[in-house]
Amino acid sequence: MSSISRYMQFVRPYRKQIIITVAIGIIKFSIPLLMPLILKYVVDDIVNGVGLTVDEKLHQLYFIMGGSFVVFFILRPPVEYYRQYYAQWTGSKVLFDIREHLFSHIQKLSLKYYSNTKVGEVISRVIHDVEQTKSFVITGLMNLWLDMMTIIIAIAIMLTLDVKLTIAAVILFPLYGFSVKFFYSKLRALTRKRSQALAQVQGHLHERVQGMPVIRSFALEDYEQEKFNEQNENFLNKALEHTSWNAKTFAVVNTITDIAPLIVIASAGYLVITQSLSVGTMVAFVAYMDRLYGPLRRLVNSSTTLTQSIASMDRVFEFIDEKYDIVDREDATKLEKVNGNITFNRVSFRYDEENADVLKDINLKVNSGETIAFVGMSGGGKSTLISLMPRFYDVTDGQILLDGTDIRSYKVRSLRDKLGMVLQDTVLFSESVKMNIMMGNPKASDEEVIEAAKAANAHDFIMQLPEGYDTKVGERGVKLSGGQKQRVAIARVFLKNPPLLILDEATSALDLESEHLIQEALEKLAKDRTTFIVAHRLATITHADRIVLMEDGEIKEVGTHEQLMRERGGYYDLFRVQQLEDPVENEIAIRLNT
Repeated sequence: MSSISRYMQFVRPYRKQIIITVAIGIIKFSIPLLMPLILKYVVDDIVNGVGLTVDEKLHQLYFIMGGSFVVFFILRPPVEYYRQYYAQWTGSKVLFDIREHLFSHIQKLSLKYYSNTKVGEVISRVIHDVEQTKSFVITGLMNLWLDMMTIIIAIAIMLTLDVKLTIAAVILFPLYGFSVKFFYSKLRALTRKRSQALAQVQGHLHERVQGMPVIRSFALEDYEQEKFNEQNENFLNKALEHTSWNAKTFAVVNTITDIAPLIVIASAGYLVITQSLSVGTMVAFVAYMDRLYGPLRRLVNSSTTLTQSIASMDRVFEFIDEKYDIVDREDATKLEKVNGNITFNRVSFRYDEENADVLKDINLKVNSGETIAFVGMSGGGKSTLISLMPRFYDVTDGQILLDGTDIRSYKVRSLRDKLGMVLQDTVLFSESVKMNIMMGNPKASDEEVIEAAKAANAHDFIMQLPEGYDTKVGERGVKLSGGQKQRVAIARVFLKNPPLLILDEATSALDLESEHLIQEALEKLAKDRTTFIVAHRLATITHADRIVLMEDGEIKEVGTHEQLMRERGGYYDLFRVQQLEDPVENEIAIRLNT
């Protein structure tokens, strides 16, 4: 199905408004077509009227002008207003529906897609490209038809005045049509290239704005200016190539539309001189040439606009056609009750078919209410393993069972609803502290939000903020410290109150005081829940029911802290190294072991 056909599915609900707009538009464009007829009547029947006195001529002039003023001054303004209003209203509603559909699509795309695509490019398609398609509704479905109707009505009137002169007026139409078809076939491809180049600039700019602290801290301003100039110059080249071809189009097409009136003037002048045509008819015909070729010139502009619109339409539907990696099975059921027993049964996983497995034959049974800690060197597969539980990715082989049932048998949203996650890279939205906590439960009361914050050891610092719970935290929570952001993230999990909990490096890179507050909050949060912890600092997970050491995507050791320390294997070596490297961790470990 073509992009236009698919776009029409969004337009179809508003076909009534489009029909009304076109009907009003026909009235609006028909009114100016009266002007040449009025001019002909004034010249032939009043100014050159035979047998009329001056008073009679003035009387007829006042009468025809009075009627004309009524039409142009009273009738036309409301017609013009409602045509513009309905046209813009319809276009805006169609764009609203498309963006609503795209946002729903964005939320279903996999993390794999976002790991390979710049955020700025996604935004460009949702904002810029969708906005460009508005021209298809206003120009393609309304103005285009109105201009064609204007041309048809003008030709019909001209035929009643003089057939031969009308043929002279439209003799260049075939050449005009050929020129438009020739030039605009390439213009669409050039427009798509220009839009893609613009999306690359936006994607690059979005990354650099987010990374401005890094650029400044490394004094990379000059280097980054050069990199941005490369992207900007690429867009400039594509834009100039598009502009050059567009200028050629206008040069050829406008030349044709300028020659046509000259043919009419020459033909009409000859007929008037030979007394085969009245002066009023000649004047009317010349006036109608503007009414005839004015819409044609607008059609040239419309063709350019539509070409850009269709190219943007192609990009929008190319984005919509991105496949979902995670989809519900047809027989998937809603997950209602969770006991919390998890089984990893021969689980293997790879990110792409051409790459090797990053998880290999993982077998692990977790009982309800247990706290399981995954440890090991970076790249061992810890975070990848826990990302399979909320189905951010699906296993390549094997299965993950929740209370004896494959998690792929449940609807993915209902599965994630039973999971709470606190990650190392805490994402907060640039709204209030309260709204960020309420992400855990948008229907929660103020009292429930405050209780969740207290449980997360966040209430005290929140009350010290300028506006308390209503304080805006800035983009990605930039106005809060790392420890404060983590406690807000923990508070929203308390508010969600899920039976399953995942903590991925939740206390990493924090000062000792923040770590103590967060560790205390996490221990409360993990109580009576099945909890999975990924930790780099081993001293923070010695309390876990079991510790799993992972290396190269495989489970190497499983046991309690005491058991693994007695075995003197890989976990023992890691723990001893961290004690030697970090006196603070050494002190924490001693206290925990005693």
